This record gives sequence, C-alpha cells and structure tokens, in this order.
Amino acid sequence: MRKYEVMYIINESVEGEKRVELIESLAKIITDNGGTITKTDEWGMREFAYRIDFMKKGYYVVMLFEADNACVKEFDRLIGLNQSIVRHMITRDEAPVQEAKK
Repeated sequence: MRKYEVMYIINESVEGEKRVELIESLAKIITDNGGTITKTDEWGMREFAYRIDFMKKGYYVVMLFEADNACVKEFDRLIGLNQSIVRHMITRDEAPVQEAKK
C-alpha cells in the first residue's frame, strides 16, 4: 500500500451535520476498500482565488491515507460523482530519499 493525500473542497451550502456526514462517508469509501486513514485535517471555509461555478468560497479538507491502486481509483470515481464536492485532487505522498553522506 502507498501513501496518498487528497484535498477536496465541499460546497459552501453544505453546513453542520451534513458536512460532518459527508467527510465521514468519504473516509468510509477508503476504509471499505481496504485503505487506512492516517489523518484528516479540516482547514475550514476559505475564499477562492477566482469563482468556481458561481461560488466564492468552500470548505477545505485534507486527508492522508494509505491504500492500493484499486482503492484510489474507486475513491476518485465516487468523489467525482458527488455533487457536494466542488474540486478534489489526489497526490501520492512520497517521502524524499536521502542519500548517505560520505
């Protein structure tokens, strides 16, 4: 399993308990497909640099997880279908390899 990071933006109209449920349901997609959540960091409501679909701001969430390729593909597919997610980006979290000093 490899380490990944996903950052996604939740539509500003999703509030309170529904936002919490959405974050939990997205994490559940990963755990149901054999992955493990390392950390979830909620950045909160932030303004966009430019309008996205007539919106000025959204709720940012960053999640670190470990999963195999099939899990990541399924998560990417399902988060892309979710109407409450404005944007998302998944990156592989690779630790830099340090060379031994001589």
